[in-house]
Amino acid sequence: MTQSKAGAFGGGAVIGALGGLIGLGGAEFRLPLLIGVFGFQALEAVILNKAMSLVVVATALPFRASTIPFSDVFSHWSVIVNLLAGSLLGAWVGAGWATRLKSETLYRVIAVLLLMIAVVLVLGHQPGGDGRPAFSGLAQIIAGIAAGFVIGVVASLLGVAGGELLITTLILLFGIDIKLAGSLSLAVSLPTMVVGFTRYSRDSSFAVLGRNRTFLLVMAAGSILGTFIGGRLLGLVPEAILLPLLAAILVISAVKVWRHK
Repeated sequence: MTQSKAGAFGGGAVIGALGGLIGLGGAEFRLPLLIGVFGFQALEAVILNKAMSLVVVATALPFRASTIPFSDVFSHWSVIVNLLAGSLLGAWVGAGWATRLKSETLYRVIAVLLLMIAVVLVLGHQPGGDGRPAFSGLAQIIAGIAAGFVIGVVASLLGVAGGELLITTLILLFGIDIKLAGSLSLAVSLPTMVVGFTRYSRDSSFAVLGRNRTFLLVMAAGSILGTFIGGRLLGLVPEAILLPLLAAILVISAVKVWRHK
C-alpha cells in the first residue's frame, strides 16, 4: 500500500480545519479517508483515527481560546462532569466491542453511525437555539449521564471525538450557545478519547501505530496546522452553509464505507 505523504498532510489539514472551526475531532471525515484512500482495515483505521482525533481535539481547544476563553469553558464544569460520568464508561465499553467485531460487521456499524450523525447534524445541530435546556435538576443529570454513555460508545466504535453528538446534546439538553458548545464538546471529548485509546492499546491491532509512524506524524502535522486555521476562522463561516455541507459529506462517506470490502 502506497501512502502519499502529501495526501496525509493535506487530508489532515483540511479535516483539522473543520475540527478547529466547529469543535469536532474531524474523525467522521478522516475515517473514510483512511479506509477508502489509504487502504487500512476497519479496526486499524479506527485506531489511527483515534490517534489523529486526539491530536485535533488537544490542539483545537487552545486555538479556539481567542474567541471562546478557557474561563467561559470551565465555568460550565458541572456540565462537563455530568457528560463525562457517562462518556468515560461508554468509551471503554465501545472500544471493547470494536475489538471483538468482525471486520465486515465493523464496516457496516461504522457506515450506519456515520449516517446517523449526518441526520443529527441536520435535525439537531442548528444555529440560533432558544437557549432553554430540555430538562432541569435530577432529570437533567440522569439524561446527561445516559447521553454521555451513548456518545462514549459511538466515539470508541468509530475512533471519533463524538463532537457532533456532544454539541447537539449541549445545545438541546443544557441550552448552551452553539459556539461555546463547540469548546465544551472538546473538553469532554479529550478524556473520553483517552479512555477509549487506552482500551484499544490492549489489542494486537494497536501495533498499526508503530508500523505507520511516519504516516501518523505527517498527518498529525497537517492536522495541527488545520486546527490552527480553523480556530482562526471560528465565527467567519456561516453555519447555515457549513452544516448541510458536512452532513452531505458524511452521507457520501457512509455509502463508501458500507461498500468497502
